[in-house]
Amino acid sequence: MRLTSPLRAGVVVLAATAAALAFPAAASAHVTVNPNTATQGGYTKITFRVPNEKDTASTTKLEIAIPTDKPIASVSLKPVQGWTAATETSKLATPVKTDDGDITEAISKITWTADPGAEIKPHQFQEFDVSLGPLPQTDQIVFKALQTYSDGDVVRWIDEPAAGAEAEHPAPVLKLTKAGTGATPAAGASAAAQDAKAVMDSGEDGSDGTAVTLAVIGLVLGLAGLVAGLLAYRRAGRTA
Repeated sequence: MRLTSPLRAGVVVLAATAAALAFPAAASAHVTVNPNTATQGGYTKITFRVPNEKDTASTTKLEIAIPTDKPIASVSLKPVQGWTAATETSKLATPVKTDDGDITEAISKITWTADPGAEIKPHQFQEFDVSLGPLPQTDQIVFKALQTYSDGDVVRWIDEPAAGAEAEHPAPVLKLTKAGTGATPAAGASAAAQDAKAVMDSGEDGSDGTAVTLAVIGLVLGLAGLVAGLLAYRRAGRTA
């Protein structure tokens, strides 16, 4: 059967959308922080999600740098079964004033090391929880990360965000907003866009939230294009 132009266009759109949906899963396997937003001056629990990118090696160690130019006074770690956590502290150039006195040192690095048999194996991921606060008065915190594999390879997730450029090895970034200025959805936002945001926030599949969001929106648009093509085809048949 020969497809009419509207129907053929809908099929093409759907095929392209399916390809876009499959691509982000392979391209987004980097260390991320979830959730990726918090409030300045508050406390929050964040999770570093670490997928294993290699087919023949396991992840044995994760190192996270905590910036000290805008220090965080309280850093607490949740135990991870099979992993040993260690912290390093650094002297602060400017002490942090608190109700309990001045803080002159702060945690500047966290290292998780896997016990034998607990490594992150190929096609698996692990999560590491950290409680932080009070969060500094700044727009974002960049957590540079090092991921060590059993074959000795070290992947440096240290590229900071740059306008108009996609980093090859992006560092996990926690965006900070001022208290009382929580983001609200734009008026008239589509239900598809809101559903896509919910998928991104859940992070259940371990992939990068932004990539999944774009893929879901693309799938919705592709299905809409296919339906429009089918309706046009039926109208053309009735006219004939």
